[in-house]
Parts: sequence; structure tokens; C-alpha cells
Amino acid sequence: MYSIQFLSEDESEFERFYSKFKDETEYNEDFERLLNILGRIADFGAFERFFRPEGKMSDEVCALPVLKSRLRLYCLRLSDKILILGNGGVKASRTYNEDNTLRGYVITLQKFDKLIREGVKDGTIVVTENTIETENIFDI
Repeated sequence: MYSIQFLSEDESEFERFYSKFKDETEYNEDFERLLNILGRIADFGAFERFFRPEGKMSDEVCALPVLKSRLRLYCLRLSDKILILGNGGVKASRTYNEDNTLRGYVITLQKFDKLIREGVKDGTIVVTENTIETENIFDI
């Protein structure tokens, strides 16, 4: 598992998500469910069945959990062994597009997905079965 971290931030996007909800009692059950799913993914792999498709058909953006939940954690699933955790929040609208904050998290992952694809194509990023190797710093 990987996560995106902006140069201007002290925490990765997933750490920011974690910090936001770790002590939020209203969403405790949903948050614990997400952490349990992440634990299963760490143990067994990032299988498609764990994720809800989000974004566009042309990108790898997905969300956790698949089950009903008030929280969404947005991710890039590159393979069964490579998952890039993004940020997320409370899903209070029908779609992420109706919420500026959630839409921002998805757009960030869509841009990052595009940069990864371009890097693989031009050889500046190597994606193996279970690693991403690059010296790049990305401008999102």
C-alpha cells in the first residue's frame, strides 16, 4: 500500500483521512469497518471485490467500502498487490461529484493515475507485480 503526500503537507493523504476520523465517534463504526478492510487487503491483496468503482472508466479510481457506509476512502487500485490510498470523507450526497471535497479527492487521484500511466509509457516509472519504482516528484 502506498499513499500520496503533497510537499506542502506533513501527512500523506491517507494519514490526513485517518487523523480526521480516528476520534470521530459519530462515524466510529464506519471507520473501524474501513480499517478492517484495509487490514484484510494488507493480508490477502487488493482484490477487486473489496472496492467500489468510482471516477471514470478510463482510470483506476475506486472507493472503500463496497458495503453501505457513510464514509468513503478513495484509492487507486493498480493491481491485486498495489494500492495507492488517497483521502476521503463523509458521503452525504448521491455521488462524489455533488460534493466539492470528495470530488477534489477523486480528481487528485485521477490526475495521479494519468501521471503514472504517462511515466510507465515514457519509462520514468516502473510498475512491477507489487512495487512502483520512480525518482519522480509529481506536479498535481
